[in-house]
Amino acid sequence: MVDSLLVKTLLFVATSLVLPPLFAGQLAQSKLPYAVPGTGQLVAYGERGEIPRPRKGSAFFGQDATNDLIAPRYLDNKDGTVSDLVTGLVWMKTLGAKMTLSEAQDALAELNKKGPSDWRIPSVKELYSLILYSGRVFGDKSIKLFIDSRFFEQPLGDVNAGEREVDAQVWSATPFNGLTMGRDQSQFGVNFVDGRIKAYPLKDPRTGSPRRMYFRFVRGNPEYGKNDFRANGDGTISDSATGLMWQKGDSRQALSWKNALAYCRKQTTGGFNDWRMPSAKELQTIVDYSVSFQVNARPSASTLFDFSRISGPTSKVDVPYYWTGTTLLDGPRPGSMAMYIVFGTAFAKPIDALVDAHGSGAARADPKARKDGAGTPIYFGPQGDLQVALNYVRCVRPYTGVS
Repeated sequence: MVDSLLVKTLLFVATSLVLPPLFAGQLAQSKLPYAVPGTGQLVAYGERGEIPRPRKGSAFFGQDATNDLIAPRYLDNKDGTVSDLVTGLVWMKTLGAKMTLSEAQDALAELNKKGPSDWRIPSVKELYSLILYSGRVFGDKSIKLFIDSRFFEQPLGDVNAGEREVDAQVWSATPFNGLTMGRDQSQFGVNFVDGRIKAYPLKDPRTGSPRRMYFRFVRGNPEYGKNDFRANGDGTISDSATGLMWQKGDSRQALSWKNALAYCRKQTTGGFNDWRMPSAKELQTIVDYSVSFQVNARPSASTLFDFSRISGPTSKVDVPYYWTGTTLLDGPRPGSMAMYIVFGTAFAKPIDALVDAHGSGAARADPKARKDGAGTPIYFGPQGDLQVALNYVRCVRPYTGVS
């Protein structure tokens, strides 16, 4: 029933004579095997909060709100599932109770006995496709969820049981191939209450017992999350799976968020003049989660890409963090932080030692600007996530199949 409803809906949309031009383009884009939905961020932000929508070429142009991203679009199948009309994935609407990874695998086996038989725990790339940065959080307190709550259930952490409201992470099937906190085998999860990707220990660090988290099962489009990169020999790399073209190299210097946006606007790599900052969801597509800097001593991405090297906070060689055009609404000054993707070490200082807290491929946030302007490391939140406020950038543009 799910598939027939999806097909009927797509046929109706494709043949409608009153189809809005914008959505007609989105439907064509959604035929990509790895189409990347937009972040749902329609409001523009400066360094300190909301601003009027910037004009092309002006300061802060090139962030998510000014870019032509694919609008997320869902269909409630009225049978406990939701179809994503952009990605071709079909999701369970509800999460149920928290489970260990082993319990989730048992529940999945029972679900597949009933048919259809291709339900699975999603990869972190599949799971992150659902995130919306129209959400907002205030530290541990949820204000608005980072997922479309009209279609998906997303509970908060149980404060009566000693949890924080943000303790409602959803696990993926993607393991981190190193150790978090220097000791813990971990699995990547997406937090739809605070908007981040982190690798979480499989065992509760306090008790040593298997950790319980939420799971949202998925089926359909087995090609989602698989890149098809090609180096074009002109400083660009095309991904025919996502329909995106990337700079092979990066900014080669640390920049504030405002200056990183300007850097991309000025780029002419490959002879193109429409480069921009990628959204968090777009940049996350080039992460190779089978690789970590901790274990493999190289960035967690295809070797086709060139990455700068920096002296990390431990004075060892590392990979910089990379800005995105996605603002994270968090804290007392919502709009003053932007998302970045980690391709090296996700440093934190939970007590007095620097550790890889969340793994290569984590998605976290930095202040867009600091008063000192120097990027001196500071440590944020209960786990002491490293913040520097000056990060690198790799620009993106639409790929039409001709380079």
